[in-house]
Amino acid sequence: MSAYDKPDSWSLKAQKAGYPARSVYKLEEIDGKFRLLTPPRGGNPRVLDLGAAPGSWSLYILRHYPGAFLAAADLQALSRRYDGDRFDGPDFFFIQGDFTSPPVREELLRRGPYTAIVSDAAPATTGSRTVDVPRSLALAEEVLLYADQCLAPGGNLAVKVFQGPGAAELLGRLRRDFTGVRAFKPAACRGDSFETYYIGLGKRSKVEV
Repeated sequence: MSAYDKPDSWSLKAQKAGYPARSVYKLEEIDGKFRLLTPPRGGNPRVLDLGAAPGSWSLYILRHYPGAFLAAADLQALSRRYDGDRFDGPDFFFIQGDFTSPPVREELLRRGPYTAIVSDAAPATTGSRTVDVPRSLALAEEVLLYADQCLAPGGNLAVKVFQGPGAAELLGRLRRDFTGVRAFKPAACRGDSFETYYIGLGKRSKVEV
C-alpha cells in the first residue's frame, strides 16, 4: 500500500462525515473563502462538476445548496455509499463518460447555462512531472472551454492544475476571462502534492474588455 492509499486524518474525517474522499474539504475551503457556489444574481445555483468521481464534490453541493441543479461527469461511476439517494434526485444529472468527448459535451452543454463550474479532474499520473503537468493542463483547458461555452456571465470557476511549465499561461487566460483570479492550495491538499486550484470569479461577458 502506497502512502497515498493509506487513509490520513482528512480521509478519516471525510468518511465520518459521509463523504467518499478527502477532496470534499478542498471544495469546502474554496467555497467558504471565495463564495464560489453562490450565484451572482441570487437564486439557486446551477453547477457543473467535471471529473466528479467518486462524488465528494457533488455530494457537498447537493447537501449544502438545497434547490441547486447539478450536472456532473466522470469516466468512473460515482460511489453510492454515502449519497442517501441524492444522486437519484430530479435536480441531479450524471453522465459516465469522457467530458472531453463531443457526445458528453453536448449532453452537459444543453443543461446549461451554469452559475459555477468546478473540476477536481486529474490525469492518470506517471510520476513524471514532464508528462503529468502537460496532461493536467490539457484537462484544465477543456474545463475552460466549458466555461467559455456554458458559464453564465458573473459565474465562477474552480479547476485543479498541476504546477509546472505552462501553468502561468493558463492563469493568464483566466485573467482575461474573469474579473477576479486566484491560485489557491487548500489545506486538505497533501503536503507533497504539486496540485493547486485556479479560481475564476465573475466571468466577463463577451462585450467586456
